[in-house]
Amino acid sequence: MDKVVKKITKGLTGTIIIPPDKSISHRSIMFSSLAKGRSLINNFSNGADCLSTMKLFQDLGVEITQINEHSLEIFSTGHLSVPNTPLNCGNSGTTMRLCSGILAGQGFNSTLYGDESLSKRPMKRVILPLEQMGAKINSNEYKAPLEITGCPLHGIDYKSPIASAQVKSCILLAGLNAEGITTITEPYKSRNHTEIMLQYMGVPIEENDCTVKIQKSELEPKVINIAGDISSAAYFIVAALIIPNSDLIIKNVGLNPTRTGIIDIVKRMGGFIEILDERISSGEKIGDIRVKYSDLQGCNIKGDDIPRLIDELPVIALMATQATGTTVISDAQDLRKKESDRISTVTNGLNSIGAEIEEQNDGFIINGKTNLIGGKELDVFHDHRLAMTYYVAGLLCDNEILIKEFEWVKISFPEFEKIFDSIK
Repeated sequence: MDKVVKKITKGLTGTIIIPPDKSISHRSIMFSSLAKGRSLINNFSNGADCLSTMKLFQDLGVEITQINEHSLEIFSTGHLSVPNTPLNCGNSGTTMRLCSGILAGQGFNSTLYGDESLSKRPMKRVILPLEQMGAKINSNEYKAPLEITGCPLHGIDYKSPIASAQVKSCILLAGLNAEGITTITEPYKSRNHTEIMLQYMGVPIEENDCTVKIQKSELEPKVINIAGDISSAAYFIVAALIIPNSDLIIKNVGLNPTRTGIIDIVKRMGGFIEILDERISSGEKIGDIRVKYSDLQGCNIKGDDIPRLIDELPVIALMATQATGTTVISDAQDLRKKESDRISTVTNGLNSIGAEIEEQNDGFIINGKTNLIGGKELDVFHDHRLAMTYYVAGLLCDNEILIKEFEWVKISFPEFEKIFDSIK
């Protein structure tokens, strides 16, 4: 489905509620499936990736009932069953990487596979530490499908070369079923939804800066209330900052400090953003965000900024095109290993509609403020975050743009266009 996007003539105003957090939704299914008893999940994401996780655990014998559109009841024996077929992860790297840690220590064999895009993504980063723990995994040159031979695992002390919540979570989940203590240390602290939810469900975890320790443990079933996804909120935050006369309130947004890099960058660039009604729910910090059109200034984004906003960098790059001066984004080479090579695709796509972006090995140099001309067809390369970034850009372009295969938005945010229509 191709989508034509035209410039809007007034600001974005009103109050919106964004969809549930995708990262927390994945984990709520996985962890509740490992807990013996009944769990209740409220505000679950219906994005395609999270539905892939739900279907996978149903195939592992877990009883999952949808109470209403965004609420689930999960009943588990605390043990997973032998799957009758290979387990389909769809387009979800989170599903494949985290489940490889869960399945490696089970008493049965399993196979994880995905769609064409997921089959190209690197799995070496989780396979190597799992093999150090005693796992047996056959792969297609460290890519899917992953054939996992369930066997006993032992704890390790792993120094990760990258700050990755998926790698960290994979190892911690394997550590839940491994003898001894499992320790992982990252170069920077990545998002910690796994640690928060495991602690909420009764697992003793020791955290010390960038190091996390876990040992063999059982989980307690819980009621899990999921916050709104700040990665989804990012498109509305940026749109309100760069479209004149905008004044927007976004309700019930997750404010986990390992995820709020975009808020820090907006403040660094001089944007108007404030947090209202901050509170805690199911162990996670949440609140409401107010954002208004602002005169932005370029800045540097690097180092420990990156793990806290890696998914938001495409739309942050768009924001930087509307900031006075130069913005340099570096240390973000992991963008090349996402659904698309986001350094190359973002550079080419935004340059084609009038931006001034120079591609670097590990990021971008963006010169602003530039007038976005539009008038182009843009490919999204099966990448939902490109599709949403280009949509926001189209609201500012002088001439309409056409986004090809816009349906990839449904991977993470099926309500995306409907919510934008409500505030135009």
